[in-house]
Amino acid sequence: MKRICVFCGSSAGMRPEYAQAARAMGTLLAERRIGLVYGGGRVGLMGVVADAVLAAGGEAVGVIPEALMRREVGHAALTELHVVGSMHERKALMADLSDGFIAMPGGYGTFEEFCEVLTWSQLGIHPKPCGLLNVAGYYAPLLAMFDHAVAEGFVRTQHRGIVLEADDPASLLERMAAFAPPPTEKWISPGQR
Repeated sequence: MKRICVFCGSSAGMRPEYAQAARAMGTLLAERRIGLVYGGGRVGLMGVVADAVLAAGGEAVGVIPEALMRREVGHAALTELHVVGSMHERKALMADLSDGFIAMPGGYGTFEEFCEVLTWSQLGIHPKPCGLLNVAGYYAPLLAMFDHAVAEGFVRTQHRGIVLEADDPASLLERMAAFAPPPTEKWISPGQR
Protein backbone atom coordinates (compact mmCIF):
# COMPACT_ATOMS: atom_id res chain seq x y z
CA MET A 1 0.00 0.00 0.00
CA LYS A 2 1.43 3.33 -1.07
CA ARG A 3 -1.26 5.54 0.46
CA ILE A 4 -4.01 5.03 3.03
CA CYS A 5 -7.01 7.29 3.45
CA VAL A 6 -7.79 8.07 7.09
CA PHE A 7 -11.27 9.28 7.98
CA CYS A 8 -11.47 10.89 11.43
CA GLY A 9 -13.01 13.70 13.41
CA SER A 10 -12.59 17.42 12.94
CA SER A 11 -12.84 17.41 16.73
CA ALA A 12 -10.36 15.79 19.12
CA GLY A 13 -13.14 14.11 21.12
CA MET A 14 -13.40 13.75 24.87
CA ARG A 15 -10.64 11.21 25.56
CA PRO A 16 -6.89 11.82 25.27
CA GLU A 17 -6.56 8.29 23.82
CA TYR A 18 -8.06 9.50 20.54
CA ALA A 19 -5.33 12.07 19.88
CA GLN A 20 -2.68 9.62 21.11
CA ALA A 21 -3.90 7.05 18.57
CA ALA A 22 -3.97 9.68 15.80
CA ARG A 23 -0.35 10.62 16.57
CA ALA A 24 0.66 6.96 16.64
CA MET A 25 -1.11 6.28 13.34
CA GLY A 26 0.53 9.25 11.64
CA THR A 27 3.99 8.36 12.90
CA LEU A 28 3.58 4.71 11.89
CA LEU A 29 2.40 5.61 8.38
CA ALA A 30 5.46 7.79 7.89
CA GLU A 31 7.81 5.12 9.30
CA ARG A 32 6.34 2.54 6.90
CA ARG A 33 6.53 5.00 3.99
CA ILE A 34 2.80 4.91 3.49
CA GLY A 35 1.35 8.25 2.45
CA LEU A 36 -1.64 9.74 4.24
CA VAL A 37 -4.71 10.84 2.31
CA TYR A 38 -7.29 12.62 4.44
CA GLY A 39 -9.83 15.44 4.53
CA GLY A 40 -7.26 18.23 4.48
CA GLY A 41 -8.17 19.88 7.79
CA ARG A 42 -5.84 21.30 10.40
CA VAL A 43 -8.30 20.83 13.27
CA GLY A 44 -9.25 17.89 15.49
CA LEU A 45 -7.94 14.39 14.92
CA MET A 46 -7.47 15.27 11.24
CA GLY A 47 -4.85 17.85 12.15
CA VAL A 48 -3.22 15.56 14.71
CA VAL A 49 -2.72 12.67 12.27
CA ALA A 50 -1.45 14.98 9.49
CA ASP A 51 0.94 16.79 11.82
CA ALA A 52 2.32 13.46 13.06
CA VAL A 53 2.91 12.23 9.48
CA LEU A 54 4.69 15.48 8.57
CA ALA A 55 6.76 15.55 11.78
CA ALA A 56 8.02 12.04 10.97
CA GLY A 57 8.98 13.03 7.42
CA GLY A 58 6.03 11.40 5.65
CA GLU A 59 3.68 12.42 2.87
CA ALA A 60 0.33 14.02 3.79
CA VAL A 61 -2.18 14.68 1.01
CA GLY A 62 -5.33 16.60 1.86
CA VAL A 63 -8.55 16.89 -0.10
CA ILE A 64 -10.88 19.66 1.03
CA PRO A 65 -13.97 21.32 -0.45
CA GLU A 66 -13.76 25.07 -1.19
CA ALA A 67 -16.47 25.80 1.39
CA LEU A 68 -14.36 24.33 4.20
CA MET A 69 -11.18 25.93 2.89
CA ARG A 70 -12.90 29.33 3.05
CA ARG A 71 -13.69 28.70 6.70
CA GLU A 72 -9.92 28.50 7.21
CA VAL A 73 -9.81 24.91 8.41
CA GLY A 74 -7.49 23.79 5.57
CA HIS A 75 -4.01 22.61 6.61
CA ALA A 76 -1.45 24.92 4.97
CA ALA A 77 1.69 22.78 5.47
CA LEU A 78 0.73 19.56 3.66
CA THR A 79 2.72 17.78 0.96
CA GLU A 80 -0.27 18.40 -1.34
CA LEU A 81 -3.64 20.04 -0.78
CA HIS A 82 -6.37 19.50 -3.37
CA VAL A 83 -9.22 22.00 -3.15
CA VAL A 84 -12.37 20.59 -4.79
CA GLY A 85 -15.87 21.87 -5.44
CA SER A 86 -17.97 19.49 -3.36
CA MET A 87 -18.02 16.74 -0.76
CA HIS A 88 -18.77 14.24 -3.55
CA GLU A 89 -15.64 15.30 -5.42
CA ARG A 90 -13.67 15.09 -2.19
CA LYS A 91 -14.69 11.50 -1.49
CA ALA A 92 -14.10 10.39 -5.08
CA LEU A 93 -10.60 11.89 -5.19
CA MET A 94 -9.69 10.51 -1.77
CA ALA A 95 -10.76 7.05 -2.95
CA ASP A 96 -8.80 7.36 -6.20
CA LEU A 97 -5.63 8.43 -4.36
CA SER A 98 -5.79 5.62 -1.76
CA ASP A 99 -4.96 1.93 -1.56
CA GLY A 100 -6.97 1.38 1.62
CA PHE A 101 -9.22 3.14 4.14
CA ILE A 102 -9.13 3.54 7.92
CA ALA A 103 -11.76 5.14 10.12
CA MET A 104 -10.59 6.49 13.43
CA PRO A 105 -13.00 8.06 15.94
CA GLY A 106 -15.18 10.74 14.40
CA GLY A 107 -18.76 11.82 13.84
CA TYR A 108 -21.36 11.64 11.09
CA GLY A 109 -18.92 12.52 8.32
CA THR A 110 -16.49 9.80 9.38
CA PHE A 111 -19.29 7.22 9.61
CA GLU A 112 -20.68 8.19 6.21
CA GLU A 113 -17.30 8.18 4.46
CA PHE A 114 -16.36 4.79 5.91
CA CYS A 115 -19.71 3.18 5.18
CA GLU A 116 -19.58 4.42 1.60
CA VAL A 117 -16.17 2.87 0.85
CA LEU A 118 -17.28 -0.26 2.71
CA THR A 119 -20.35 -0.50 0.45
CA TRP A 120 -18.12 -0.02 -2.61
CA SER A 121 -16.01 -2.94 -1.38
CA GLN A 122 -19.09 -5.12 -0.84
CA LEU A 123 -20.26 -4.35 -4.38
CA GLY A 124 -16.85 -5.06 -5.89
CA ILE A 125 -16.31 -1.45 -7.00
CA HIS A 126 -12.87 -1.59 -5.37
CA PRO A 127 -10.77 -4.36 -3.77
CA LYS A 128 -9.17 -2.10 -1.14
CA PRO A 129 -9.11 -2.95 2.58
CA CYS A 130 -11.38 -1.03 4.96
CA GLY A 131 -10.44 -0.90 8.64
CA LEU A 132 -11.80 0.51 11.88
CA LEU A 133 -9.28 1.65 14.48
CA ASN A 134 -11.33 0.86 17.57
CA VAL A 135 -9.64 3.26 20.00
CA ALA A 136 -10.89 2.79 23.59
CA GLY A 137 -13.83 0.75 22.27
CA TYR A 138 -15.19 3.70 20.29
CA TYR A 139 -16.49 1.51 17.44
CA ALA A 140 -17.87 -1.34 19.60
CA PRO A 141 -21.51 -0.22 19.05
CA LEU A 142 -21.01 0.04 15.27
CA LEU A 143 -19.33 -3.38 15.14
CA ALA A 144 -22.27 -4.79 17.13
CA MET A 145 -24.63 -3.21 14.59
CA PHE A 146 -22.75 -4.89 11.74
CA ASP A 147 -23.08 -8.24 13.57
CA HIS A 148 -26.79 -7.56 14.07
CA ALA A 149 -27.18 -6.88 10.33
CA VAL A 150 -25.64 -10.32 9.64
CA ALA A 151 -27.92 -12.00 12.20
CA GLU A 152 -30.97 -10.33 10.63
CA GLY A 153 -30.02 -11.35 7.09
CA PHE A 154 -29.05 -7.96 5.65
CA VAL A 155 -25.29 -8.56 5.40
CA ARG A 156 -23.63 -11.81 4.36
CA THR A 157 -21.15 -13.30 6.80
CA GLN A 158 -18.39 -13.08 4.17
CA HIS A 159 -19.09 -9.37 3.78
CA ARG A 160 -18.94 -8.81 7.54
CA GLY A 161 -15.33 -9.94 7.11
CA ILE A 162 -14.50 -6.94 4.93
CA VAL A 163 -14.61 -4.77 8.04
CA LEU A 164 -11.12 -5.13 9.45
CA GLU A 165 -10.72 -4.03 13.03
CA ALA A 166 -8.02 -3.53 15.63
CA ASP A 167 -7.41 -1.37 18.67
CA ASP A 168 -3.88 -0.31 17.72
CA PRO A 169 -2.48 1.11 14.46
CA ALA A 170 0.23 -1.53 13.87
CA SER A 171 -2.21 -4.46 14.13
CA LEU A 172 -4.69 -2.75 11.83
CA LEU A 173 -2.04 -2.03 9.18
CA GLU A 174 -0.94 -5.68 9.32
CA ARG A 175 -4.52 -6.88 8.81
CA MET A 176 -4.94 -4.48 5.92
CA ALA A 177 -1.73 -5.66 4.25
CA ALA A 178 -2.99 -9.28 4.43
CA PHE A 179 -6.52 -8.49 3.17
CA ALA A 180 -8.02 -10.48 0.30
CA PRO A 181 -11.45 -9.30 -0.88
CA PRO A 182 -14.31 -11.85 -0.89
CA PRO A 183 -16.31 -12.68 -4.03
CA THR A 184 -18.52 -9.77 -5.06
CA GLU A 185 -21.95 -11.45 -5.18
CA LYS A 186 -23.98 -9.23 -2.86
CA TRP A 187 -27.63 -10.19 -2.82
CA ILE A 188 -29.03 -12.34 -0.06
CA SER A 189 -31.95 -14.69 -0.60
CA PRO A 190 -34.21 -15.67 2.31
CA GLY A 191 -32.44 -18.28 4.44
CA GLN A 192 -29.00 -17.45 2.98
CA ARG A 193 -26.12 -15.98 4.95
